[in-house]
Amino acid sequence: MIPFNKPPVTGAEEQCIKQALQSNKLSGDGPFGKKCQSWFEANLPAKKTLLTPSCTAALELAAVLIDIQPGDEVIMPSYTFVSTANAFVLRGAKIVFVDIRPDTMNIDERLIEAAITPKTRAIVPVHYAGVACEMDAIMAIAGRHNLYVVEDAAQGMMSSYKGRALGTIGHLGAFSFHETKNYTSGGEGGLLIINDERFAERAEVIREKGTNRSQFFRGMVDKYQWVDIGSSYLPSELQSAYLWAQLENAKTINDARLEAWHQYREKLQPLADAAQIELADIPDGCTHNAHMFYLKTSNLEERSALLEHLKNCDILAVFHYVPLHSARAGAAFGRFNGEDRYTTAESERLVRLPMWFGIDKEIQQRVVDAIFEFYR
Repeated sequence: MIPFNKPPVTGAEEQCIKQALQSNKLSGDGPFGKKCQSWFEANLPAKKTLLTPSCTAALELAAVLIDIQPGDEVIMPSYTFVSTANAFVLRGAKIVFVDIRPDTMNIDERLIEAAITPKTRAIVPVHYAGVACEMDAIMAIAGRHNLYVVEDAAQGMMSSYKGRALGTIGHLGAFSFHETKNYTSGGEGGLLIINDERFAERAEVIREKGTNRSQFFRGMVDKYQWVDIGSSYLPSELQSAYLWAQLENAKTINDARLEAWHQYREKLQPLADAAQIELADIPDGCTHNAHMFYLKTSNLEERSALLEHLKNCDILAVFHYVPLHSARAGAAFGRFNGEDRYTTAESERLVRLPMWFGIDKEIQQRVVDAIFEFYR
C-alpha cells in the first residue's frame, strides 16, 4: 500500500535528541527551543516567535492575546480544521463562516466586509495547502474596521505572499509541526508568530502558565509569580531538538517537495487539458511550499469512485475537511454568512494524492498511472 503521508525525517533527528537528553534540560525553552525560535525570527523574518505544543495551542494563545470575549464574532472560512474555530469558541466567540474561492480554496476576501458586524473582533484567514490568501485586501479590511488578523498558516511554512512569509503579515500567526506537515517536531508541535509588539510580553506570560518566569530568567524581576491568566503552552526540549534537525535541512525538504509537486503537475496536466480533472491554481505573487497536491473531480460521486479505485490499486488517497458549518458543533457555535456557493461543492470534489519528503518518482508514477486508468 502506498501511504498518503510519511513524517519527514532528515537523518539528523536522533543525534539532536541525544544531545537534548545529555543536556539535562527536557522542559521547554532549552537550547534547542531557543535555536529554533531564533531561526524563525531570522529566516521568516519575524519580530518574535514562541514554540508551542501544537498549532491548536498557538491559536488558543492568539485568542487570549486579542482578548476574545463571550459574544464576540470571529470571521473565518468553513473549509478548515476544527482547531481554527475551537480556539475562539473556547473564549466564547461566535464563528461567522464566509464562503471560499474555488481557485485556491481560501476565504473569499470579497465577502468578508459584508460579514462584519459591531460584534466582529477578528478575521482568521487560513492559507490552504500553503497558498496565500489575498492578504493585502484582508489587512485593508481589518484596518478600516479596527479588527485583528490572526493568520492560520498551519500548512504554510516556507510559503510567501508578495515576498512576505505567511504568518508574518497579520497581527499574529500560527504554524503547525504535526507529522503531516512539511516540517515536524516529532509528531506534534506549533509556533506562534507575534508581529504586533504590543503582544510580545504578555504572550510569554500566558504561555508560561500566567507567570513572569521568562522575565525572571532574563534578570528583569527578582522572583517570578502569577501575574495573568495562562496555561502550559511550552513544547518539550525533545520536540525542539527534533524540529531543529528539520530546520537545518529546511531548503532541502522544500526543494524536494516542490520537485515532487511539479512531477505530479506535469504528469496529470493532460487530464486537466482534457477537462477531466481540475488542478490547483497558484495566484501571481504567491510562492507555495508544495504542502499537498490535490486534484478535483467533477462531483462527489466521481470522487468516491476514484478514491475506491485508488484503494483497489493499493494507493491511499484521501479527501479533506468536511465544512465546519455543516457539523453539529458548527451549527451550535457559528453561522454561515451569505450563500454557500463553493464551500460544500468544492470540498466534495477534492482529492489529495500521496505526498511526503522523499517520495520516489516511481511511486508517483504508479499513482498517476492509476488515475489515468480510472479516467480511461
